Amino acid sequence: MEFNQKVYDGVVEAVFRRSPSVQQVGFDGKSYKPGLAHMEAFDAALGHPSRAFRAIHVAGTNGKGSVCHLLASVLSAAGYKVGLYSSPHLSDFRERIKVLPGGMVPKTYAFDFLTRWEAYFSEQQLSFFEITTGLAFRWFADEGVDIAVIETGLGGLLDSTNILPPPLLTLVTNIGFDHMALLGATLPEIAAQKAGIFKAGAPALVGESCSETDPVFAEKAQMLGTSLVFADTLRPSLWHRKAEILRKMDLQADCQEKNLRTVLAALDILRDSAGIRTDAALTVEGLIHAAARTGLRGRWEKLSDRPWVICDIGHNAHALRYNFDKLRHLLAEGKADALLIVYGIMADKDLDAILPLMPSEATYFFAAPDTPRALPAEQILSRYQAFCTAQGRSAVRCYAAPSVREAVRMAAAMAKTLPAGRCPLIYIGGSTFVVSEALTLFRR
Repeated sequence: MEFNQKVYDGVVEAVFRRSPSVQQVGFDGKSYKPGLAHMEAFDAALGHPSRAFRAIHVAGTNGKGSVCHLLASVLSAAGYKVGLYSSPHLSDFRERIKVLPGGMVPKTYAFDFLTRWEAYFSEQQLSFFEITTGLAFRWFADEGVDIAVIETGLGGLLDSTNILPPPLLTLVTNIGFDHMALLGATLPEIAAQKAGIFKAGAPALVGESCSETDPVFAEKAQMLGTSLVFADTLRPSLWHRKAEILRKMDLQADCQEKNLRTVLAALDILRDSAGIRTDAALTVEGLIHAAARTGLRGRWEKLSDRPWVICDIGHNAHALRYNFDKLRHLLAEGKADALLIVYGIMADKDLDAILPLMPSEATYFFAAPDTPRALPAEQILSRYQAFCTAQGRSAVRCYAAPSVREAVRMAAAMAKTLPAGRCPLIYIGGSTFVVSEALTLFRR
């Protein structure tokens, strides 16, 4: 089949309609298939590309995307050819699969891969994530990458990426409550799934200590006979320059301080255990320009100056606690004097855990993005109002919009009505889908 844009679009749509992503439909039998049997067989059919490159394997509840992109950016700045496999994507599934320097997997390569293996996908009933993992590994092998930074899709133990042989480093950013129906109802249960990426012969790093989960990681590492360190107990190289680096980084948010410490600790381990060398000046350059170098979007990203608009894909209580605290600080510091929040959430997320975190100072524009997983805006509104009533908070400044586009328009219109000299801040978030739809409304 000869490549052209129309045919390519049709092939992509057909493959991923039959194998929908978790991002689109949630964790049903087609989109999520725990276990490695299908992926191991697919990797074998592809010629075992997972064995063709050295890898850094990253799991965690939050921050793993930022950590992966920071690591990939630094390694690329240091002169390595770096594969980067991450999720979710915002507009094009190829955003998940990149080689640095360079960019996303080419459409022609993806087209050839999808058409060549389409019958196999159907016969083996592969999931979206299994397909994209195979595509990423095969492309990284063909490109001859020096190092691939691989982010798990969900959990770790049963994640498709866990077919990797012992990598240069296994890294877990942190543990929080998310995907509890699949990973466990307690933090130790969730940690056990994440620790499933640990492998004998590969040093292990955990970004954040926690009294409930530290023993889980320690027991797993001891069982495998591998080293384990916790980044937040270390003072890694370049940590003395953290204030300068954090101030200049194009990835902004309070959580980036923890991510930075984890990345610097990882670089120290890679230097000592694998001989991966990163010059200090180039490391700082890679950290500061990570989003620009890797094309990462939707992580505390500024979309506009007038009005001031920030978007972030943080979607669970663990991530939104950081984001909402940051918004409160911006108000308290006088950097913004009005807060307008465009917010949407998936129906399978724990809204009850998020409601107490939502700033009472804000005006809310609730919206449901165009996906069947979304919680209707009217339901978010009614639950927020009920929460406010129960807590004695005002629920006057909240609205349900018919779409994300309309919610953004309403927020922007309200910002314009404020007196001259005011500095309103519009925050867009709660879901990857909300951010994805909002991005189309702003020029980069």
